[in-house]
Amino acid sequence: MIVKDKKEKEILKEAGRRLATVLHETADLVHPGVSTEVLNRKAEEVIGMFGDKSAFLNYQPIGAPKPYPATLCIAVNDTVVHGIPNEDPIVLKEGDIIGLDSGLVHKGIVVDSGITVPVGEIDNAAKKLLNVTKEALHIGIKAARVGNRVGDIGYAIESFVKPYGYGIVRELCGHGVGRAVHEEPNVPNYGRPNEGPELLEGMVLAIEPMLNEKSEKVIFDRNDYTVRTRDSGRSAHFEHTILITKKGPEIITKK
Repeated sequence: MIVKDKKEKEILKEAGRRLATVLHETADLVHPGVSTEVLNRKAEEVIGMFGDKSAFLNYQPIGAPKPYPATLCIAVNDTVVHGIPNEDPIVLKEGDIIGLDSGLVHKGIVVDSGITVPVGEIDNAAKKLLNVTKEALHIGIKAARVGNRVGDIGYAIESFVKPYGYGIVRELCGHGVGRAVHEEPNVPNYGRPNEGPELLEGMVLAIEPMLNEKSEKVIFDRNDYTVRTRDSGRSAHFEHTILITKKGPEIITKK
């Protein structure tokens, strides 16, 4: 999606503010003893309150055998992304970490964002994983400048993460977004500088590092959506929709 006029930018920014509210109000409910089904209902409720539409509910990616059946994607502990909160609910317990990922359609414009949050008190290793993944997102966003290339984003993320020894998931990546949930270009969290599609003013991207505590290797559940770490290590995920401008990247989905 290339943003072409002021009106489209205003819609995009309003959509981003609304989605940030959805995620933060859902995250406020995260505590030991709550079910992921409750979190999904909360996300549905807030999106409905705005009069908008979930971008994920009934969305069917290319190659998927069935539409996604929820508003929220959840990722508890060793789940990387795309856990289904209402088909196989999980009751959260003290020390868990949970990823909350959702998308929203406002006046035809799609935005996508995700956060990983603690459930009660978490150990220092989990805190470090969350902090590094969140910082990796902002490192990647800084590289999303007019004239750079997609490879510069991945290279920035990979270079930052490498000293920590975390596994960077390679089967999944960021993407263009705006008129659909997934658009070109793909935005991997690894890469080489000055390679890949050129970044142009007005492009809208969802950048989303996914870091595993141990190995980068993942497995896919039989439901065809949920992705887990192969070694059962924990995983964290943070995501923002950004707009590339002449002045630099603008985060659309921040509260």
